Amino acid sequence: MRRWWLDAGVVVVAGAAAAARVAAAPVLPRDRAPDGVAYAMVAGMALALLLRRYYPAAVMAAVGVLYLAYHVSRYPGGAPAVAVWVALYSVAVAPRRRLGLAVAAVLIVLDAQGRMAVAGVGPLDSTLDGSTGLFIAALLLGEVVRGRQVRLALLAAERDRAEEQGLTQERIRIARELHDLSAHTLAVVSVQSGVAAELIDEDPVQARTALEAVSRAAREAMVELRAAVGVLRDGNRPRTAEPPAPTLDRLPDIAAGTGATLVCEGMPRQLPRAIEATAYRILQEAVANAVRHSGARHIEMRVGYLPDGLSLTVLDDGRGGEAVPGNGLRGMAERARGLGGWLRAGPAERGGFQVRAWLPG
Repeated sequence: MRRWWLDAGVVVVAGAAAAARVAAAPVLPRDRAPDGVAYAMVAGMALALLLRRYYPAAVMAAVGVLYLAYHVSRYPGGAPAVAVWVALYSVAVAPRRRLGLAVAAVLIVLDAQGRMAVAGVGPLDSTLDGSTGLFIAALLLGEVVRGRQVRLALLAAERDRAEEQGLTQERIRIARELHDLSAHTLAVVSVQSGVAAELIDEDPVQARTALEAVSRAAREAMVELRAAVGVLRDGNRPRTAEPPAPTLDRLPDIAAGTGATLVCEGMPRQLPRAIEATAYRILQEAVANAVRHSGARHIEMRVGYLPDGLSLTVLDDGRGGEAVPGNGLRGMAERARGLGGWLRAGPAERGGFQVRAWLPG
């Protein structure tokens, strides 16, 4: 609605300005005095501008024909040129403008030739008025405005693309978190429920402890799932604060839940949050894979605080074999590479399977 009123205002202003110019134009001896037909042509040129956004080439043609008809009828001067300026600007700024520019070129050439023929002078003669120059200026103004619109559109598209890429990366990160979380939770449930099943008759207290570990793991998983799943559900970034990133202080929970052994080497120190969170997720995923796939009786997690970074090792005494590429190993390797580290997985020298990684820090 606002654009329609703006177009109507352009029509009114262009028509009034052109009519005023026609009324004030000097009538030379060889000219024909303006009459109702002249003002009807002016009104027709102005009214045609209502459609300039939708059919710029057709409007340019209609305005050009009426403008040339006005001059062929020997009415005075270039008085009704206001509508022509607007039409020229409109074809230059239009998204699809090849036909409109062709029509505009024909009009400019015919107008210039007509003026030279009437005056009997060349194209650069000083006796000609500046009509042709104004026509070209209107086209150039439209070109400048169109160029600015294109640049703004490209910037907006680039911004949207960057936001979409950021959202995609966020979804990938959340998907990895969910994968690691579900794998760890299933590993804890598998180990502790097996312990509970074996001890339910012989040691009910220990069985209850194992079931409490299952319940605790499930509750923790639900908290993290509720915090993360909103991003994947509706495609928007979470409005609430993200849960704190896991740190190496939580490694004993992995060991307790899965029966793995935790060994720390070197002097523990404060590490960047990204390093600790990545190290935790790598160890969590590696232990979960060992529990689910290796058939191991013993799993060892080893964390080494080195001068130049952090070394991680998960070693089991299971069936071993070559590493089978999957989302788990691929995700761990991508996490390590993303921080400038590395990860390798494969059979251990003394049997079983091992995952080794190094992170800077």
